[in-house]
Amino acid sequence: MFYSGRPFIVIPTYNEAKNISEAIHRIEKQLPEIDILVVDDSSPDGTAEVVRSLAEIYPNIEVISREAKLGLGSAYRLGFQIGLERGATSLIEMDADLSHEPESLPQLIRAVEEEGADLCIGSRYVRGGASPGLKTYRLLLSRAGNIYAAVALGIRIKDATSGFRVYSSEILRKINTDTVSAEGYAFQIEMAFRVQESNGKVVERPIIFRDRHFGTSKMSFRVVTEAIFLCTVWGIQDRVARLTGNKGNYSHYHKEDSASVVMAIVHAARRQSI
Repeated sequence: MFYSGRPFIVIPTYNEAKNISEAIHRIEKQLPEIDILVVDDSSPDGTAEVVRSLAEIYPNIEVISREAKLGLGSAYRLGFQIGLERGATSLIEMDADLSHEPESLPQLIRAVEEEGADLCIGSRYVRGGASPGLKTYRLLLSRAGNIYAAVALGIRIKDATSGFRVYSSEILRKINTDTVSAEGYAFQIEMAFRVQESNGKVVERPIIFRDRHFGTSKMSFRVVTEAIFLCTVWGIQDRVARLTGNKGNYSHYHKEDSASVVMAIVHAARRQSI
């Protein structure tokens, strides 16, 4: 166990044994004074074992192995909790598949630690950002998702679905990540939305997003439909709250009880109208 007091990277993994070693070596080359927590969901390809071998070289690396594939959002929530408990100054989301270039980390961290942002997003859709080599259908899916999130939630962010980002420790404590319930694609949108709703300062910095080196993308139809559903629910909640003067009192979504969320919105609106 290490105690942070410095930037803290959380990297969720599932079957990333062929990518994780290069990713960590490149992070260490850029930022040797940083802490890295890998949250692995019992990858059958031995990802956790690869990280443990790297921890013998780099003392700032730790791996947590979970018993099942529990999802991206829960991995980040766990990592954020650990980082905050250990006094991290900022907390970083990053993929293990090398689509997020470690060489971009310094500029993202600087925006939070030195320039006062609460959230800095590595963006494909600001000037200087790009996604070379990305398949057309994935690019269209990403663009459409960001446009829908912006319309449904009123967020002023060009790349709300980007998973390469840095949060200040203060904003994570303020929004209480234990109440963030989305997984996958939707987790990034919910976190950006919650930061904005908390009046946090959000900035975007250009990154080059490259397709993964090895393995297959975790994107699926289920992940996309969850994101669409959640953006719709949050958008309705937000508009009802604005109309009723009950801003911020949301019924948080849980997969096992999605219908109750919609009913809670309806009942809240009825109570306010009586």
